[in-house]
Amino acid sequence: RGISREPSSRWTEPVCQSCTCQGGQVLCDAVSCSVPCSHPLPAPAGGCCPTCTGCLHEGVARAEGDVFSPSDGNCTVCVCLAGNVSCLSPECPPGSCPSPSPADCCSCNPEKCNFRGRTYAHGARFSLDGDDCTTCVCQGGEVECSFTPCPMLDCPQHQRQLGPGQCCSTCRDPPAPAGCFLDDNGVEFPVGQIWSPGDPCELCICQADGSVSCQHTDCVETCPYPIRIPGQCCPDCSAGCTYMGRIFSNNETFPSALDPCLSCICLVR
Repeated sequence: RGISREPSSRWTEPVCQSCTCQGGQVLCDAVSCSVPCSHPLPAPAGGCCPTCTGCLHEGVARAEGDVFSPSDGNCTVCVCLAGNVSCLSPECPPGSCPSPSPADCCSCNPEKCNFRGRTYAHGARFSLDGDDCTTCVCQGGEVECSFTPCPMLDCPQHQRQLGPGQCCSTCRDPPAPAGCFLDDNGVEFPVGQIWSPGDPCELCICQADGSVSCQHTDCVETCPYPIRIPGQCCPDCSAGCTYMGRIFSNNETFPSALDPCLSCICLVR
């Protein structure tokens, strides 16, 4: 790299490599760092190895001799010495108290609960005798009880039921429909009833589940001049003929309305 090096000389490259000149060749290895402390500071600018002139604790750089408390605190005191962090926690005598005090460095043992002749530890959850729907908890010598929350029901009150051993009511299954109710005209048909909704070629039946099933009838028999009977689906080609607004019976002869010299006859085909 344009610089003359003496034989056996050693130097450090900017990429933290240790190089030496041996027999006209340059041999380089990564710089090996010996760090004699537990919480060293990162290598300074231009340096390769961490330094023990301070401490790096929980991502925070501390100067030599700094006294501090860790993030989870609890009255623990730490000090930075030669890159090592030493911490001391207060020694607390055993004892009990109603609830822990945040201003007191010594944590206390919350009181137990005496409830209905039984003793429960702090934080214990239990149910009342014979009442699984009530849950109680011991909090620092006091017992707090609450009922099991029940979901909201979307059925009317008369369709709700409370089964044996259940804490919350449930909805009964709705009764089976007694018929089919049509909202358009307010008519209710019993199960099995057959009717025509207006089109004589369409028949509907009331199903057992309260639904309505309809079927349309297709007329297959056709003729040029059928007789249409009111309320009947298909035109009748066997009862006679309808011609120019008049009805004629089978084999009946009549003059043409267009030409009096023509004679017409109604034939069944």
